[in-house]
Amino acid sequence: MKCENDCDLHVHTTYSDASRNVREVMEYAKMIGLKYIAITDHDTMAGVEEAEYLGEALGVKVIPGVEISSRDEETGRSVHVLCYNPQDCMLLESFLKKTRERRQEQKLKMVDKIREIYPLLNREVVKKYAENSKSIYECHIMQPLCDMGYTNTAVGELMVSLISSKGSCFVPSRYPKTKEVINLIRHVGGVAVIAHAQQFNSFELIERYARENLIRGVEVWHPRNDEESRQRLLMIAKRYKLLLTGGSDYHGQYARNPKPLGFCGCSINDAERIIKQ
Repeated sequence: MKCENDCDLHVHTTYSDASRNVREVMEYAKMIGLKYIAITDHDTMAGVEEAEYLGEALGVKVIPGVEISSRDEETGRSVHVLCYNPQDCMLLESFLKKTRERRQEQKLKMVDKIREIYPLLNREVVKKYAENSKSIYECHIMQPLCDMGYTNTAVGELMVSLISSKGSCFVPSRYPKTKEVINLIRHVGGVAVIAHAQQFNSFELIERYARENLIRGVEVWHPRNDEESRQRLLMIAKRYKLLLTGGSDYHGQYARNPKPLGFCGCSINDAERIIKQ
């Protein structure tokens, strides 16, 4: 089975909110013929070293990465920033740890509210499901409810009704400011790329960040970016001389609209431009 794309630079594992671990993802990448992959778990680089080790054995090149959650201070919009190839990973991880801790507390507060509806769900159960992750994510709340028989999918209508931003048990969380995140990425020697622009309607923000010389690239090829959005991003990238990236945003079964690894991606030249920055 050969993938159409040579590089998938947006991939998640069980270290955050995906259903497959690093070894499974890397073996999958080898099976479909990927040349480059970036493990970009949410707010952690825990899987990168293992991926690099496995990549050497499997013949799949790994670009270190992480997807960082943030909020634009002027508009209040969510912005996900992909950081590639940081040089000071310890400093970056110490910053990300605070986000993971806030996320975990947020999710546990949601669990307390859900327990009023589903008494068998509690903090201990959810922590057990999240034991291989670096924080607690929606899938760690919903998978036990799925296993208990309350729903037939961890990512579906019940999740939306309970813990989406408009769900009955939703609890808001606080994320770092986008400019703070981008400046940190620059400080640690990484490459800052804005992810899935269409999902959060980030086009104007991307232009602003590009004008201010804050970002280095944009994720053009992503399952949630339709053709019109991709063309718009290509125009922005050309105008501001931004790097181009692409990836499947792979989560295994933990996605509302699951896509296989390599479903979206970029060229080898695009991947190698990131490495050379």
